[in-house]
Amino acid sequence: MMLHNRVRSLSVLLAASAVFAFSSPAFSQDVTDSHLKAARAAVAAIHATDPFDNILPQAAAALESQLIQKNPDMQELIGKTIAEKALALASRRADLEKEAALAYAKVFSEKDLTDIAAFYNSDAGKKLLDSGPTVTRDLVKAADIWQNGVGRDLAQQVGETLAAAAKAKAPAAPADGAAAPADGAAPADGAAPADNN
Repeated sequence: MMLHNRVRSLSVLLAASAVFAFSSPAFSQDVTDSHLKAARAAVAAIHATDPFDNILPQAAAALESQLIQKNPDMQELIGKTIAEKALALASRRADLEKEAALAYAKVFSEKDLTDIAAFYNSDAGKKLLDSGPTVTRDLVKAADIWQNGVGRDLAQQVGETLAAAAKAKAPAAPADGAAAPADGAAPADGAAPADNN
């Protein structure tokens, strides 16, 4: 899913950038017909504009809901009118396709675009688009497990090194293992305690 989303996100970004940066007549004249045709083929092959499929239907549904709330007595007319007008606007999808193609043409050469389209129209390319999200999901799981293992092992190894360094700095115990007597304690050799008077 992530790979597919990444490809589509890149496409979205490029298409949006094209609307603002590449819509000038000067840029359009720099792109040959064959270059633009190759870009359209690549855009179609990677389904670059598919994420925008729901924009018009969602806008229509939101507008319909809003208008019906304000005018419940006109529900039938609102629904019919929005459906007609949305259908008429659907043809403007071609504008988005053109802008997406211009965006890709700006970044990729005609040969690159032809190669991209050829790959994504091949069995391997189609499988990558279809199965890539599953592979990416499995890869993310594997990376999480790997990350946890590496983090755990790093913490353990650093902890062991720091513990060894701390032990090396600790004061050494007496060689014979006997501890110094505490105040008021009898001497270890059985001698009488010193007179504190």
